[in-house]
Amino acid sequence: MQKNINIQNKKARFLYEILDKYTAGIVLTGTEIKSIRSSRASIAESFCEFNERGELFVINMTIEEYAFGNYYNHRPKAERKLLLNKKELKKLLKEVQNTGLTIVPLRLFINDKGYAKMVIALAKGKKLYDKRESIKDRDNKRDLDRIKKIYK
Repeated sequence: MQKNINIQNKKARFLYEILDKYTAGIVLTGTEIKSIRSSRASIAESFCEFNERGELFVINMTIEEYAFGNYYNHRPKAERKLLLNKKELKKLLKEVQNTGLTIVPLRLFINDKGYAKMVIALAKGKKLYDKRESIKDRDNKRDLDRIKKIYK
């Protein structure tokens, strides 16, 4: 019926150490979901934040305007509410306030029922030496794969 939509935040795994993952729903309008279905969205610079009422919002997520939407079109960088259970929201709020962790989106996808979902992660920022370690591991893995390919 529709192609598989899977928009990822590749920088998040490099910049942050992922501690815990959650799958959240997103509150969207008609033209926003149509743009996501045509893969015209980006979560590269986005992050999640709580408001004063304890609701979780994704900030700085870009969903391009729908090409066939007239004056009912949406704003590309609007704040969008994330839907989680109360227990999960309280746990995330406590972790963010007490330990200074951050919430970053990892993946935006459309499930089998046609709803847009976002995988968010409770994350801790990496230091410079941790980033260098990640680069070194990636290079070593690439070299080993090349060597294995030669001797097959």
